Amino acid sequence: MRSSECGITESLIPNPKFRFPLRNLNSEFRTGFPMSEYVLNTPEDVAAMVARIGVPSVESLFANIPAHLRFQRMLDIPPALTEIELTGHMQALANKNQSASDAVCFLGGGAYDHFIPSVVDTIASRSEFYTAYTPYQAEASQGTLQVIYEYQTLMAQLTGMDVANASLYEGGSAVAEAVLMALGITGRTGEVLIAESVHPEYRQILTTYVRNLKCTVRTLPTPEGFLNPDDVAAAVTDSTVAVIAQSPNFFGHLEEMKAIGAAAKKVGAIFIAVFDPVSLGLLSTPADHGADIAVGEGQGLGIPFGFGGPYLGILTCRNEYVRKIPGRLVGETTDRHGKRCWVLTLQTREQHIRREKATSNICTNQGLFALRAAVHLTALGPAGLKETAELCVRKAHYAAERLAELPGVKRKFDRPFFKEFTLSVPGDVPALLKKLRTQGYHAGLPTGRWYPDHADGLTVAVTEKRTKEEIDGLVGAVRLALG
Repeated sequence: MRSSECGITESLIPNPKFRFPLRNLNSEFRTGFPMSEYVLNTPEDVAAMVARIGVPSVESLFANIPAHLRFQRMLDIPPALTEIELTGHMQALANKNQSASDAVCFLGGGAYDHFIPSVVDTIASRSEFYTAYTPYQAEASQGTLQVIYEYQTLMAQLTGMDVANASLYEGGSAVAEAVLMALGITGRTGEVLIAESVHPEYRQILTTYVRNLKCTVRTLPTPEGFLNPDDVAAAVTDSTVAVIAQSPNFFGHLEEMKAIGAAAKKVGAIFIAVFDPVSLGLLSTPADHGADIAVGEGQGLGIPFGFGGPYLGILTCRNEYVRKIPGRLVGETTDRHGKRCWVLTLQTREQHIRREKATSNICTNQGLFALRAAVHLTALGPAGLKETAELCVRKAHYAAERLAELPGVKRKFDRPFFKEFTLSVPGDVPALLKKLRTQGYHAGLPTGRWYPDHADGLTVAVTEKRTKEEIDGLVGAVRLALG
């Protein structure tokens, strides 16, 4: 086909001015400014644009910003690089990243080195899922909608709750969205009580979310590594919006969730339970604890570390709160031919008809990660999930016993735990972890990073992937590093 037949009136040979070769298109292809504006704005282009909108210069567009707030200094940008030089530079920067596979991984704190069956990658990598259009739109494909429906069903079954949404960004935003739900449900503007043992980053996210709202966030101290239900009972009032507790908590311990929930309900507050989905293969569910809303981080369900995310936010609730739930819901129905099909339901939210009155500003979901979680749970089945949880418990307790035998090392808190535990170790914890990395171990998290009162703390996570040899190797490495 000749260029004139497809609307191109300029040669594809680059011209000396390095203008985009497709700049001059026939009128039916033009939409105002030439295509080259998407590649480079020359002085002539800028002059044409400011003349078109009727201003003297680009700088005049910022005249309403006080002079002392405008960007005045020059950027300290190094000279331009060639493509070869830039590629080498970016590769050098990438090589500085550390992967969990570079060493034996005992990291935790919300991201865990669980085994991922190969079927998860195989199915999630299929082009029907991987390249699908954004899965929050009403015109999402039936396949995508069915996957989300299956995910919601699995989350409801896993937690014992009535309803699950189509997922959120990650565990921290799920906690914050649960609080926004609680505000809408109760109509209160008092305190939100959250245990200090809840993941500190979740607490930071929550504080950011509600900073400009009428409610306040109050952290209940957990000096012994768990939330005392008596402290909750003493803190709640008739204006308390919600009580939030996490089990297993950030230190790895199990909380007395039923008693905490009972104290919240006594004053009509919403009880928000934060859970680890893998633990529910063995432990009682949020529904058993009397949770009104249950949220969690789904990274342990078939999602790799990914250098910190993105991950998968799980949010479930009781049926009576379904119209307050954020994000998307997929429901089952029948089409005009009577065939089973799936559809986005209860769409009185976000960019649909509710607009500023929407239940949430969450306008999408972690579609691929919800798919991975669904495939992961389906592949394991109830028996496989239970076996995974049991292996985590047994191996974590073996590791805790062996490490506590070392001189100067002891369990920091005498509390039941699932797959994480916190140790008290002598000396500088970050320095110790650095030594252990040189010996091939990502040995855990320094608790003092978030809790200055626990600067001697080291939180270790042990999943089903860790072998006895690896645990014994960690013990030997710690012994050597401590001298």
